[in-house]
Amino acid sequence: MARIAVIGGTGYAGRHIVEEAVKRGHTVVSVARSLPAERVEGATYVEGTLLDVPGLVSELEDVDVVVSTVPARGEMLGKVRPSLAELVRELPPHVRVGVVGGAGGSLVEPGGERLIDQPSFAEEYKPEAFEAIGILEDLQAGAKGRDWFYVHPAGGFGAWNPGVRTGTYRLGGAVLVTDENGESYISGADFAVAVLDEIEDPKYSRERFTVGY
Repeated sequence: MARIAVIGGTGYAGRHIVEEAVKRGHTVVSVARSLPAERVEGATYVEGTLLDVPGLVSELEDVDVVVSTVPARGEMLGKVRPSLAELVRELPPHVRVGVVGGAGGSLVEPGGERLIDQPSFAEEYKPEAFEAIGILEDLQAGAKGRDWFYVHPAGGFGAWNPGVRTGTYRLGGAVLVTDENGESYISGADFAVAVLDEIEDPKYSRERFTVGY
């Protein structure tokens, strides 16, 4: 079993990843700026923030995998990318880093345009999406000697559409996963299943992948 730290572990994606990891018997540390009233039994909760990388690194001693689920929105816009780059530099070299990005950077077809480049992509979400894309570009360009993975959720992934755990999903490489009707969706619980499957049985070393039904 691995020792897994989830940064943003009380948010939508993070909470589901914490729950799935505990369910599978891993040692799980949930990191967030404040301690939640409701906690996943079996997980350890600590206060920490990407804005204090030295303090964060000191709290993550002996972890095997660090998964960041912190979105670049609100007061974190413009801060997540440089903070994650610093974290990747400062963590011990054996620690694998996973990043939950957004759907915007995924491709609409093999070798095609990105979702963010489509006319239907809302302007209000572009700043967050572009920062998430920048994080991926930083990992691809640097992170020498560091194993990492980056996951694009489906377009309909979010707390407004939580769904249920089915234990199933499809992977699309760099291409957005859609169903036969062109819809792109994944529940929070099944997204976490995909992330834990990648942690337990790595198939995307230093690569990105998409998840959906």
